[in-house]
Amino acid sequence: MRLLLDTHIALWAISDDPRLSGTARALITAPEHEICVSAASVWEISIKHSLGRTNMPVSGSAALAWFRESGYRLLAISPEHTAAVESLPLLHADPFDRILLAQALFEPLRLLTHDAQVAR
Repeated sequence: MRLLLDTHIALWAISDDPRLSGTARALITAPEHEICVSAASVWEISIKHSLGRTNMPVSGSAALAWFRESGYRLLAISPEHTAAVESLPLLHADPFDRILLAQALFEPLRLLTHDAQVAR
């Protein structure tokens, strides 16, 4: 299975956060699964960290290093991904979540998220 991790799931996975469910942990650690993290997630982490958001204690460069060390595939944002955003229903306005959804649909990848609104 090819999985795209939502930003918070990716952070929980590299930090062994207890909020990561057992099911998600099993999917991420299964050696037969390809685990992807989007450039959009690194961008989001970088922005929130630079703004001093308390829910973003790690920098984008540190997260990027940890994603690489974990063996995650880094997914660039392509023009096709950005164009795919316009076909998404307007259920979610967050631009980071919307590009992740577009990437998951375009590639195709399964988006692993804890956000119920994104999952819809």
